[in-house]
Amino acid sequence: MDREYVFRYENYPLIKIRFHYRNKKTPIIEALLDSGGDFTVIPLPIAKFLGAKLRETNDVSTAGGIAPVSKTRLDLGIMRDGKEDILYRRLEVFVMDNDDLPVLIGRKPFFEDFEITFKKHEKKLVLKRIRKE
Repeated sequence: MDREYVFRYENYPLIKIRFHYRNKKTPIIEALLDSGGDFTVIPLPIAKFLGAKLRETNDVSTAGGIAPVSKTRLDLGIMRDGKEDILYRRLEVFVMDNDDLPVLIGRKPFFEDFEITFKKHEKKLVLKRIRKE
């Protein structure tokens, strides 16, 4: 049976997640599902809170212009009914030195693993797990 994850869609498409690094984890975070972004991006304070090891990388082009970023690998859990139901292990995450940045969940790997339906008029965001052959 295919699993569906339904999130409330008020003003923005937000999904509930949690990051892990070694033995530390964040509180539950509402992250913006960013269909225009390629990767997951977090603000530096989250990486610092987790004690994640950062690697410098080249500047990247963003909607706001060229920005310096670092990379790390974190586990990311998608929440369902208050529990982590899906866990991505060692997901490559970009880290920006910006306190005002929301957590952005880009297309890789989420749009490869889920059929994503934005039902704004019903106030729903639906993620349906794609069965891989």
